Amino acid sequence: MNIPRFIATRIALNRQKSFSRFIIRLAVAATAVSVTAMIIALSFTTGFQQAISQKIFSFWGHVRVKHYEPEKVNIAEELPITRNDTVEQLKKVIPGIQSIQAFATRNAILKTAESIEGVLFKGVDAAYDTSRMKAFLKEGRWMHFPDSGYSNEIVLSVYTANQLSLAVGKELLIYFIQSDGSPPRVRKLMISGLYKTGIEEYDKLIALGDLRLVQRMNNWPPDQIGGYEVFAKDFHDVPRLNEKIFDLLPPMWINRSIEEIYPNIFDWLNLQDKTILIVLIIMTIVAVLNLITCLIILVLERTRMIGVLKALGAYNIRIQQIFLYHGAVITLAGILIGDLLAFILIFLQKKYGIIRLPEEMYYIDKAEVVVVPWQILAVNVGTFLVCMAVLLIPTWIVRRVQPVKAMAWK
Repeated sequence: MNIPRFIATRIALNRQKSFSRFIIRLAVAATAVSVTAMIIALSFTTGFQQAISQKIFSFWGHVRVKHYEPEKVNIAEELPITRNDTVEQLKKVIPGIQSIQAFATRNAILKTAESIEGVLFKGVDAAYDTSRMKAFLKEGRWMHFPDSGYSNEIVLSVYTANQLSLAVGKELLIYFIQSDGSPPRVRKLMISGLYKTGIEEYDKLIALGDLRLVQRMNNWPPDQIGGYEVFAKDFHDVPRLNEKIFDLLPPMWINRSIEEIYPNIFDWLNLQDKTILIVLIIMTIVAVLNLITCLIILVLERTRMIGVLKALGAYNIRIQQIFLYHGAVITLAGILIGDLLAFILIFLQKKYGIIRLPEEMYYIDKAEVVVVPWQILAVNVGTFLVCMAVLLIPTWIVRRVQPVKAMAWK
């Protein structure tokens, strides 16, 4: 029979009203709040990072392949490259690539009777996977691609449509700027849909249309494009894929990950990891301090019991185990309650979106939550181990208790 555990259980289940009982409940509550805060903070941070990353990746892919142009900004018109079967079949050569899509961009001006707006017209072909963009489409549909010629439809951002006072089904004139200084080439297009990502760099700049229209405006043959967008199955695998792709590209081609193209956004997202680390440390300290205080009070309140046990021949280490078992019960109770509270709050946020965010600042209109099992396990196990390690400190009071004085103490 495990005597220390038996005595610790009897003390923990003691229903007599006492000051220590109140302190125990307070310690359980503090541990539960700390665990809840840590789980929610991790879930919110992970959800936040994934939601924004997914928006960026969905629009430009994980890796962009194009002609080498060191003098140009990251997002601009590209020099033409010829479609390459080796590149288009990379998904069969490099495990981890989900799809590869062709694109080309062209600067243009949208004009209505009342106003004009500059955009970067991004042309895609019929193979373009719109499913990953589904969440961004707010009205209408994606453009249709005819078998011959080019599509006369365009998808605008909600921001651009509002600036031009346009809606789905309306027509507009698009002027493609000529690099040689000749007059712009004009086409009439119909708005088939409106999108909104919440990312200002996209919503204020990009319009989507047919790749063949860009080829026509650039006088390119059908086999020339601006570049490729490479989508990975797992965005954590992008650095490896980026290196593998570079080794297989034709001369004067270059590939860059989207993190290299938008370093400011990803640096900001990575900064959240440092913030969450501070939160975890603070919450752990709160839980530990409360448990230490609780256990000191328990030891002092049970001084007479300690004296009796010592008089009966109990070793210090065995008496210390009693209070460690008691501390373990308090810690586990706090962890379980904290887990339950965290899951309830996460469920409510997922279902009702209680916490809203200003989209113009955070790129999303509500706090996203993602539960990662290993993070929950790490919080629970880490909290338990840290608390148990620190709880060794107050149990050393047991060694200073003298049986004669303790038994005579009133």
